[in-house]
Amino acid sequence: MTGIEILDPGLEGLLSRVELPRRVIRIRRRGKYIIFELDRGFLVMHLRITGRLILGELRGPETRAILRFRGASLSFLDRRRMATAEFVEDISWLEAKLGPEPLGDLSWLPGALKRSRRPIKVWLLDQKNIAGIGNIYASEVLFVAGIDPRRPANSLSEEEAVRLSRAIREVLSEAIAHRGTTFSDYRDSSGDPGGYQEFLRVYCRAGKPCKRCGTPIERIELGGRGTFFCPRCQR
Repeated sequence: MTGIEILDPGLEGLLSRVELPRRVIRIRRRGKYIIFELDRGFLVMHLRITGRLILGELRGPETRAILRFRGASLSFLDRRRMATAEFVEDISWLEAKLGPEPLGDLSWLPGALKRSRRPIKVWLLDQKNIAGIGNIYASEVLFVAGIDPRRPANSLSEEEAVRLSRAIREVLSEAIAHRGTTFSDYRDSSGDPGGYQEFLRVYCRAGKPCKRCGTPIERIELGGRGTFFCPRCQR
């Protein structure tokens, strides 16, 4: 990383404290965080609802910073200015607040569910339980698994917990293959929208017929988040 042009004063104290240039060892994801691992320290970003990282230099009212590398630039855009970006010396604090990855080994899941009475949808959204599942995919996962989002986590049988594990992998793998879901702001690094919204089974389909049984999809609030499900397919 050869330089950073900060266009949002709110990022000045977080991004200007590092000495540049620094070599990028690798870029990885942990939960919903993007981590630039540097030769000294880390640049940690969370895009939240409207944050985007686009290749090239894009200047406009949404641009908060431009990250420069040898031979390339990356624009950090965020219409609602909710995304975060910060240089830190270590990321032990991040590991402490995040649960296991959803695409890893989920053999621990049945036992973990038995320890909670929270609605399973709310449990899935808690990043301390499992890192990286957002509101859209939690609704989709529970539909694929055939589980009512209102059920207490500890009410799931062993067989249902195994179905849930499979559904997590299936839905997230599909979403990745279709480059994510775009309703408004989300774009990939090339500036293109995702395509998974065309394949959603329940999310944002309230009142429309279930693609499996034809029953109207219902919308409720759980944990302050809109939750979509089929009252017939999900038990």
